[in-house]
Amino acid sequence: MVASVAGELMNGRMARRRAFRAPHHSASMPALVGGGLRARPGEVSLAHHGVLFLDELPEFSRQVLDSLRQPLETGEAVVARVNAHVTYPARFQLIAAMNPCRCGYAGDMKRACARVPRCVSEYQAKLSGPLLDRIDLHIEVPPVSPADLALPAPGEGSAEVAARVAAARAIQAARYADERGHRLNAHAEGELLEKVAALEETGRKLLMEAADRMGLTARGYHRVMRVARTIADLEAEEKVLRIHVAEALAYREPVAGRLGAVA
Repeated sequence: MVASVAGELMNGRMARRRAFRAPHHSASMPALVGGGLRARPGEVSLAHHGVLFLDELPEFSRQVLDSLRQPLETGEAVVARVNAHVTYPARFQLIAAMNPCRCGYAGDMKRACARVPRCVSEYQAKLSGPLLDRIDLHIEVPPVSPADLALPAPGEGSAEVAARVAAARAIQAARYADERGHRLNAHAEGELLEKVAALEETGRKLLMEAADRMGLTARGYHRVMRVARTIADLEAEEKVLRIHVAEALAYREPVAGRLGAVA
């Protein structure tokens, strides 16, 4: 229905694959969250039940990026105009990529510019705290040398990972079978989240200490619980253990802080 309103149905046929949207960093706010004269759906709604990929994240306008906060929180995009007030579904998986700084070489002493680490903090300051607080996993990807490219790929292959993810989703589907409107850990809130992600005493103590040290918000605190619950599901572990909490916390460590220390 969203694709039909946006005029993106191919030959009138429904799409059978999950959406993957990758707008350019010059995209405007109406293009991203919806709007225009006819209150058309934006990229967040066209990515509903799919993936929204934002490459070169800090190059997007800060105002445009902050407009993602409400859809990320509620799963809906509200487009209000004089002649229309429309609510579109927008429950998508946000994946973003960025260089550590404008030159892209922060952390590399041989090629980094003379403004490190100041350029790192200035570049990443384009991303607001509330937006970063809604992104559960912050992963630093180190440079890969030509010698490493010649080596066989380590670890699990994509097929093995996909099988583990499918198994974890099946566990979650069974867990929330009696909960209306809930299918994944990402949907759990309040008392339900406390119930399904009940932490052992050592794990809860670790989370409390980390919340104080890292300055976690209430949103961040609960998101760590959801991620820890999902990590346990990927390992087919019934209980959320301290090691799962520790891994979830590691994903929330700001990349800027690590790069500043390295530089």
